[in-house]
Amino acid sequence: MSVPRQKIRFKERTELLDFLLEVSSLSSETLDLDELLGRIAGIVQRVVPFDMFAILLLSEKRKDLRIRYALGHREEVVRNLAIPIGEGIVGAVAAERTPILVPDVSKDPRYLPVSDAVRAELCVPMIARNRVIGVIDVQSAKLGAFKEDERALLRLIGSRVGSAIDNAQLYRRAERQYRTIKTLSKISHEFSSILELEELLGKVASSVRGLINYDAFAILTVDEATKSLKHRVSIRFDERVQVDSIPLGKGITGAAVSSREIVRVHDTGADPRYISSHPGILSEIAVPLIVKHRVIGVMDVESKRMGYFTEEHARTLALLAPSVAIALENARLYEELGERERAMQADLKAAFELQTVLLPQKAPDVDGLEIAIGLRPARQISGDLYDFFAHSDDHFVVAFGDSSGKGAAAALYGAMLNGLMRTLAPRRRGPAELMKALNDELVGRATAGKYATLQLLLWHPHSLEFNIVNAGGSPPMVLRGSEVINVEIAGVPLGLLPRQEYEETTFKVQPGDIVILYSDGVSDHVRTDGEEYGRSGLSRLMANCQGCTPNDIVQSIFTDLDNFNTVRFDDQTLIVMRVL
Repeated sequence: MSVPRQKIRFKERTELLDFLLEVSSLSSETLDLDELLGRIAGIVQRVVPFDMFAILLLSEKRKDLRIRYALGHREEVVRNLAIPIGEGIVGAVAAERTPILVPDVSKDPRYLPVSDAVRAELCVPMIARNRVIGVIDVQSAKLGAFKEDERALLRLIGSRVGSAIDNAQLYRRAERQYRTIKTLSKISHEFSSILELEELLGKVASSVRGLINYDAFAILTVDEATKSLKHRVSIRFDERVQVDSIPLGKGITGAAVSSREIVRVHDTGADPRYISSHPGILSEIAVPLIVKHRVIGVMDVESKRMGYFTEEHARTLALLAPSVAIALENARLYEELGERERAMQADLKAAFELQTVLLPQKAPDVDGLEIAIGLRPARQISGDLYDFFAHSDDHFVVAFGDSSGKGAAAALYGAMLNGLMRTLAPRRRGPAELMKALNDELVGRATAGKYATLQLLLWHPHSLEFNIVNAGGSPPMVLRGSEVINVEIAGVPLGLLPRQEYEETTFKVQPGDIVILYSDGVSDHVRTDGEEYGRSGLSRLMANCQGCTPNDIVQSIFTDLDNFNTVRFDDQTLIVMRVL
């Protein structure tokens, strides 16, 4: 593109100053780099004739100049041209920090023949903060096209716009960093909400891809048992691949773990530590993942391009690494917790199956009584206990109690009490003596915070009497016709105080009476507003259960409890006995 020479003569010094002020004003009005470079081209176009124009910016990392804005140059030149500092006329200007005017490029050995049409070239440096940030380069198809006054004028323009370009680059870098940090913050928040390891690994891989265009990506975790780095996810061109584990300390990933620092390799072929896992990889960056001063793994990113990973990539991954590490550790703990939970569930299932053997699921045939049992654990196994065993030829003992606490510990304590009761019962004449012996045994096997409540009812079928001993349990409730009778009897729970004596009460029943034994999970059942079901709720329901069978009564009580509140906070156990 040929731009005709304009007759610009600054006859007065003030005219030149006004023009330079205009240059400064136009270049300082925007921080958008693309807009700024376009304005500079327009300024130069007004005062210096050219056929081709380019602004080349210096890369301090690569130590070369690349075209950032051009007029008249072929697209492939703009896209691919990279001029090292010191090479060509442009490189010489950057190295020497001074303008160069070449009337005939064919006579200058420094000229790089980018276009056969070029005959003359003028190039000036742009300097800011005492460093070269780039050059302005104009070329013409005419020999001797540029004059000394145009070199001086272009040099003045270059000196005015250098700071503006530097500010625009700083702004662009700051804006990019802000966007990166904002993205990292969003990503970190997303990571913290993912506990499934496979889902998390996929999210990390896709998130890093959004920040850095990699060719291969992997996350490896430290396996102390095998002293190796285990691949948890390995991606090659968006496809997951299987990769062998790496011994600790080996490879670039091992170096990152050992040094606890980011390892950036520009040329994997020249690094003896490199272990080839993906063909064609030329550069790699490995970032240690650290939680509470402990390296738990490494995040590894690879590229087919040599020297691809920059310091900015390293900073981005360094900012992301703590979030990845914490999320991985949380997912690992969640996975471990799940395994423990599954193991615990298996144990609880086995305990439940054992408890179904230890606790009778169906009441035995007892002369003079019709008995029904109801049991609903708050958890998978119950701390409530009950048993039936013969005391003499025609007498029968009903035991009903509750271990402190819930779950497996309460069930085990209850099982121990049940075993002691079976062992000691044949040696004792009455319930009070048996209760005292049980208390002595439990006190002698004291367990912190553990105790049990227990009721023993000795049934006399011929006289229709119960001999009752209570150690801290809820006293029996008796329904006679429509009347609810409360049997008052108290005692200290088992396992708390030594040398306790227990009182025995005789209670005479009548045919048709209903005797109910219930655990505190029934009476203490709480509604959402805080109201307790209580003994009063049980009395109210029982008043409407005349003529009901024991099984009907058990089901009615459980239904009423569920209507009160479906959430169970404690084991709910019932034994309902009807006198025949």
